[in-house]
Amino acid sequence: MKMREVKHGRCAWVVVVAAAALSACSSGPFASRAPLGLSGAPVGGACSAQAAQAVIGKSAVAQVVEQARVAAGARMARVLHPGQMVTKEFDGERLNLEVDARGVIVAVRCG
Repeated sequence: MKMREVKHGRCAWVVVVAAAALSACSSGPFASRAPLGLSGAPVGGACSAQAAQAVIGKSAVAQVVEQARVAAGARMARVLHPGQMVTKEFDGERLNLEVDARGVIVAVRCG
């Protein structure tokens, strides 16, 4: 009987430790929503593509992409190349920069 109690005690301990470890990885409502760009610039709520239109015609180098992200108030930015496969889910905190074959930004949109 004592051996069975020890086994159950160990199982309970493993479950508690696993639950604690998983809860540390959660992205609940209080998780940090820090920007994913190069700077620590503050980020607003939703992306505004209109505010980042000034980068159209510029080369999509890291500094320009970050400038556009900050101007748009987006949490993250991605560069979309011609023919590149992309996810279709909408993310109101993401700025999309579409580039041509030379890497020049031709369109700016959120999502």
